[in-house]
Amino acid sequence: MRMAKKAARLLIRGIVQGVGFRAALREVALSYGVYGWVRNRNDGSVEAYLEGEEEKLNAVIAWAKRGPPRARVSSLEVFEVPVLGLREFKIR
Repeated sequence: MRMAKKAARLLIRGIVQGVGFRAALREVALSYGVYGWVRNRNDGSVEAYLEGEEEKLNAVIAWAKRGPPRARVSSLEVFEVPVLGLREFKIR
C-alpha cells in the first residue's frame, strides 16, 4: 500500500549559505525519493519545498536540522503546504 504524499516548506537559518547546504539537501532528498526545490534567500537563510511519503519527508527534515558538516543551523521552521506533484529536485 502506498503512503499518501505530504509536502512541507522549510525555512532554515544559521550558517547555511556557502557551506554546500543546497547540494547536500538535494542529494539527501533524492536518496529518500523526496522531490522539490531548494534556494538561497537574500537574508542569508535557505528555503526549501519538499514532498514525499510522510516517513521519508520527516527523515529529510530531520537531516535539515543539522545540515552538512560545515553548516550551523540555528533554526528550522516547517510549514505544511499543498502537494504539487513534482517529479524532480531543483537547486534554484
